[in-house]
Amino acid sequence: MHIKPTWCCSSTLIGTKSVAQAWGTVGHDTVALIATSYLSDLAVDYFADILDGDELVDIATWADSYRYTAAGAWSAGMHYIDAEDNPPDTCHVTYPADCGTFYVIVMDGRYSTAHRHDALAFLVHFLGDITQPLHVDSLDGTGGNSIDVSYGSTDTNLHAAWDSSFVNEVAGGSTVTAARSWSSTLITAINSGTYASQKASWITCMDVASAAACALEWASDSNAYVCEVVVPDGADAIEGDDLSTGSYHTNAVATVKLQIAKGGYRLANWLNAIAEADS
Repeated sequence: MHIKPTWCCSSTLIGTKSVAQAWGTVGHDTVALIATSYLSDLAVDYFADILDGDELVDIATWADSYRYTAAGAWSAGMHYIDAEDNPPDTCHVTYPADCGTFYVIVMDGRYSTAHRHDALAFLVHFLGDITQPLHVDSLDGTGGNSIDVSYGSTDTNLHAAWDSSFVNEVAGGSTVTAARSWSSTLITAINSGTYASQKASWITCMDVASAAACALEWASDSNAYVCEVVVPDGADAIEGDDLSTGSYHTNAVATVKLQIAKGGYRLANWLNAIAEADS
C-alpha cells in the first residue's frame, strides 16, 4: 500500500494533461543535489532512517515512474496545477480554486518507514515540479504539449522543450554526472554569485504548519513566468519556432537556471523546517 498525499492541484485537472516529466531527470536530479548541499545537520540525521540508505537524488524522479504504474495512476494529476488563468494576458494562481491541502507524512511517526520514504520522494519531486512554469498554468489545456516547436534539428513541443531541451543543453548532458556538475555550478551561484542576493527571497514561506499557503506562494512565483517568459506574446507567436537560438532561448535558459537553483535551495530549507518542527 502506498500513501496518497495531497499536493497543490486542481481536482478538475487530474488525468487531463499529457504526461511529461517536469524538468526531466536531469532537472529533478539537480534540484535534489542542490538541496543535499544545504541540509542542516539536524535534517541529515532526521531523514537518514527514512531514506534508508538512499540519497535525495536517488528518489528525485520516483514519483514520475510511480505514476505510470497501475498502483500509482492516482498520483498523475498531482504533478500539475491548473491555474485557470489566460496567458499571456493574465497569469495567476488562486486559493482554494486551484490548490488543495498539502501535507507530508514524513512527519507522522505512525506510518511505516516505507510510507514515509514514499512521502519524502513525493515531496522532493513536487518541489521540483512546482518551479517549472508549465506545470503551473492553463496554457492550451495541456501545459504546452500541443504547441509544436523545434529545438535545433529536433521536432518537439513547448512543454518538452522546457522540461528537457533547455535543461540538458545547460547541464551539458542527460545523465546524473551532468546533473552533479551543473548542481555544483548553481551552488556556487547561490553561495557567492548571481543568486547570492536573491536566495533569501526564495524561502520567505517556510512554516510547515502553513504548507498550503507556502505551496500557493511558490506556485504563483512560477506561474508568473508563463506570461513573462514562456509565452509573452502568446502561443501562436512561437508555434513552429526553433527555440534553440535567439532572444527566446536566452530568456528561457536564464529562467531555467534560476528556477532549478530556487527549487533546490527551497527544498533544502523546507526539509530543514520539517526536521526542526518535528524534533
